[in-house]
Amino acid sequence: MIKKIALLLLFSLFLTTPAFAETEPAVSQSTVDMLWVMLAAFLVFFMHAGFAMVESGFTRSKNSLNIIMKNFLTISIGPMLFYLIGYGIMFGETSGTLFGSDSFLLSGVEDIGFFVFQAMFVATCATIISGAVAERMKLGMYVLIVIAMTGVIYPVVGHWIWADGWLAELGFSDFAGSTVVHLTGAAGALTVVLFLGPRLGKYTGKKVNVIPGHNIPMGALGVFILWLGWFGFNGGSTLEADPELIPMVIATTLMSSAAGLISTALYSQLRFKQIDASLALNGVLAGLVGITAGTAEVSIVGSIVIGLISGVLLVEGITFFDTKLKIDDPVGATTVHGLCGVWGTLAVGLFSLDTGLLYGFGANQLLVQAIGVLAVILWTMITVGGVTFVLTRFSSIRVSEEEEEIGLDLSEHGSRAYEFKDTLGGRESIDSKGELGLADRLNNLNESKATS
Repeated sequence: MIKKIALLLLFSLFLTTPAFAETEPAVSQSTVDMLWVMLAAFLVFFMHAGFAMVESGFTRSKNSLNIIMKNFLTISIGPMLFYLIGYGIMFGETSGTLFGSDSFLLSGVEDIGFFVFQAMFVATCATIISGAVAERMKLGMYVLIVIAMTGVIYPVVGHWIWADGWLAELGFSDFAGSTVVHLTGAAGALTVVLFLGPRLGKYTGKKVNVIPGHNIPMGALGVFILWLGWFGFNGGSTLEADPELIPMVIATTLMSSAAGLISTALYSQLRFKQIDASLALNGVLAGLVGITAGTAEVSIVGSIVIGLISGVLLVEGITFFDTKLKIDDPVGATTVHGLCGVWGTLAVGLFSLDTGLLYGFGANQLLVQAIGVLAVILWTMITVGGVTFVLTRFSSIRVSEEEEEIGLDLSEHGSRAYEFKDTLGGRESIDSKGELGLADRLNNLNESKATS
């Protein structure tokens, strides 16, 4: 018995020798990279829950279902169109450095993980429009614009900058999408808003009337979700599990967003004699958009400065759009994603440790960044404007005044997001037509069967 135990111990020692350990299969770097990019894709997908909550919370309760449906449709339509044609236009073999010309339906594409990650981005760009046009746009018309954005307009911008396009050849730098995703979405949103006009009652002559959101705590939770998702948005853009680059990207993302909230809170206190909660919440997003282009190229100090400036730009931008230009954007999307997207892109030319003006590399990078910003704004506004104009030739893109008054939940979906009816004192609930509610009718039916 003792000899058997000794033999087993000797055999176990042999199993633990380095020579045997070397034959153990190890996790490859490509597997680790894939897992990191997929985790980041999950986080970016979850951002759409944040968008839905921010947009719903910052608008009136009678339009919540409509906003929810827009966000669900966007995250569903976007990947479909990106699979059919968008990926090919964005990452296919370049045609004159303007757009891709193959890889449609992922033909010849082996890295499906990269497609999944990029599909989350295309939906994020399109959903920016949802908040800006909230409470007054027909759902069907919104869907048609999303199809144009995800199928062609956004992929062309992506090809210019993230593939073999002309801006990439110039040296344009946009690590995670301050311009590609956010500015493109904001320029499209602004264009559609100009066609739509303001919500009923928003402006009376020169007076600006406040239309408060119905659930700021919901909006705050949405901001937290977006904040969390942004670590995947920026961090996943490394496209590999780089142990040196990822922590720096996460750090600059965190510090810029925190600085954005602080500067928005302080500046709104200085400007309006109180800290405005909705502005402060948007300040987080302003800092996030501002750092997205240069998150891998700037120092932590640089990211803080970018976030602080983003917060001030947010307050002044929303005030200018709302009071001076009379552009009604219920959630401030055009400022958060547009103005701060421009600033974040230009900030690369100032704060990049490799090419920035403030680090002694001259103004060339700043000039290239400015050219890219102007090109993307022009392309997006012209194309989205053209699509929207064509749509208006067939039908109004805006709901009727009556439908806007009762809310898009009822007019577009035939139901409400919230049910405020009560059954106190044994009284049965009554629906909008004065009839018994569905639950009460079913209960009465069951009772009649039981008595019979």
